[in-house]
Amino acid sequence: MKKKLRLASLALLVLSSSIFTACSSDTPAAKPPEALQPDKGASQGPLDTKEVEAFADPIFAEKMKKFSVNGSSFVVVKDGKVVLNKGYGYADKEKNIPVDKNTVFQIASVTKTFTALAALQLVDEGKMELKGDIEPYLGGLKVPNKTGTPLTLFDLLTYTSGIDYPDIANYVGPDLVYQDIPTKPFLAEHMPTVVRKPGEAYTYDNYAFLLAGHAVENVSGLRYDKYMQEKVFKPLGMTSTSARFTPELLARMAAHYDPSDKPVPTDGHAPTDGPQGSIISTAEDMSKYMIMQLQKGKYDGKQLVSPKSVDLMHNYQVFSEKSLPMTTVGFEGYFTDLMNGHHVIMKGGSMTGHQSLMVLLPDKNTGFFMSYNNDSMMSIDVFEEFMDHYFPAEKEPEKPTYLPLNEKDAQQYTGMYQNTRLLFLKTKFSYDNGNLIMETNSSGKHALKMINPLLFEDESGNKLAFKKDSHGQIEYYYYTNRSSMEFISDAQKMHEKTPFDDVAKDSPYKPHIDNLNTWGVMGARTGNSFQPQSTMTQGEFADVLLKAHGWYGFAYSIEDNKKLMVADIPGFDRKAPVTRQIAAAMIQNMKQLEPASEIKLAGTTDEWAVKAVTALVSQGIVDPGASVKPDGSVDFRSKQPLLRQEAAVLLDKAFGYYTLPHKVQ
Repeated sequence: MKKKLRLASLALLVLSSSIFTACSSDTPAAKPPEALQPDKGASQGPLDTKEVEAFADPIFAEKMKKFSVNGSSFVVVKDGKVVLNKGYGYADKEKNIPVDKNTVFQIASVTKTFTALAALQLVDEGKMELKGDIEPYLGGLKVPNKTGTPLTLFDLLTYTSGIDYPDIANYVGPDLVYQDIPTKPFLAEHMPTVVRKPGEAYTYDNYAFLLAGHAVENVSGLRYDKYMQEKVFKPLGMTSTSARFTPELLARMAAHYDPSDKPVPTDGHAPTDGPQGSIISTAEDMSKYMIMQLQKGKYDGKQLVSPKSVDLMHNYQVFSEKSLPMTTVGFEGYFTDLMNGHHVIMKGGSMTGHQSLMVLLPDKNTGFFMSYNNDSMMSIDVFEEFMDHYFPAEKEPEKPTYLPLNEKDAQQYTGMYQNTRLLFLKTKFSYDNGNLIMETNSSGKHALKMINPLLFEDESGNKLAFKKDSHGQIEYYYYTNRSSMEFISDAQKMHEKTPFDDVAKDSPYKPHIDNLNTWGVMGARTGNSFQPQSTMTQGEFADVLLKAHGWYGFAYSIEDNKKLMVADIPGFDRKAPVTRQIAAAMIQNMKQLEPASEIKLAGTTDEWAVKAVTALVSQGIVDPGASVKPDGSVDFRSKQPLLRQEAAVLLDKAFGYYTLPHKVQ
């Protein structure tokens, strides 16, 4: 089975926000606080077809050119009616097939809202409990749980399950389009563990919705695609929508393109029924779904789901901080700075070569949906233009006032944190002259000022919210920075472990050894002994490199990364000792660094390793054993065996929280 990791579109796949407080009852949560609510005098929004078309035509012309998008659909609904449903550009550029309202797209994670709807239908019928233990609904499947707190349907549908690997069962690939892979055995084979108290931390979670969809199957007695067909699509008249590929819908599907505008194959799912992202649909059908949502679950005289359940989907249940909404049941609230103070819920979706976005303003009885055929963030630009045109801010946002922060109070925040989904995202907080200093391997260094004890702001106005655990201790943070991947999930504090007995306190290697131990990347060899000056085999280094790289939570990427890691390394042998140049080449294969400066190497390095060693040295990824000569050249000691303490420095500098390049001393 081919396993593909789609780095270019991952950011959109995982859109969402911040640290939060979950509700503790079955009643709908309050809407976002006053700062996020519209005033009575707000715009009435899009009412006239010609006016909406006059707005949309130049926007799509501009944005499609900017993002190299070949074709896009766009449908706007208001007060139970379709105001505009129009296609732009080409569904298939090579065949000159235009996009229209019946062009089929993979709506990907927008599927999650349908899964939430299906689960709430069963809650309405009394067949499932929203806040009860999920396991009775799983047909015998057991979810390992280290917390002592039951995992609930509510936790699954609000992205707060607390599992360790939320993408462990998320497999996609062209070879899966025509396969039929059943859900239950696949889930049993790819089972994560609940490691954080459910309801405590937000993590964008594909597995949670896959598990919730399986619960729907088990309780209803219908396979997921058949349930959706009978209970949702058919009552809504969504005749061009399916949770599985069909020949007729595949024939109408828009072609897929990569960011360089090259056609790419259609990806299928494993398991075949993907409650987290397998639905395909059209703008025409999605208009009916949005109208039902905005009419409190009612469509064409039929009540598909109760108004109480719709309220759960439309009102935020989870917040990063009281002013920053995150998730409803099924929907999300990312990019709150673009909402202009209005109550907006959203859901984005991403498959290889297809993107979708649904935006609803329940208080305005307004929504729009769009799909397009490449891996870009065009939809967010369109959302911003739509909000600024139809629902502008009705009052200037208040400028924050900052509170003083002293070193003692800052101690509760300082330390290292790791993203709960994307394990390669690491951060360190320290204190300096009244500011909390944030350093991350994604967006660099930031000086944070305190608005209140749980809310900070960086120099660009990006908000960072801290969250306490059930014991009242700062344990998580969420950072909304659209210029990086740091808007994906909560990050959790990594607590330092007992120092190794055989690593001296004044050793220059100790901070890096301790960091890798804290990350769980490289620990003791025996007992509490690190054995810093012992050597490693190529296989041992490969294993810790994969952990340091941080993509091991994505099961479908592991085999490809193993191959990439050893590419072009002559005679790789897991049992043979690893030299420093082999280690450098393996790191560079995974890191793909560009030289940060001109570097002259001293000593001897084999020709095949020169590029890798030079790249690492230029970025400052060197250990204390690499010396700078009087002429400025650097001796990496390329052919010497790599010691464990040296491996710790190289891996920590390459994949830790540091901003590159490092300064070479």
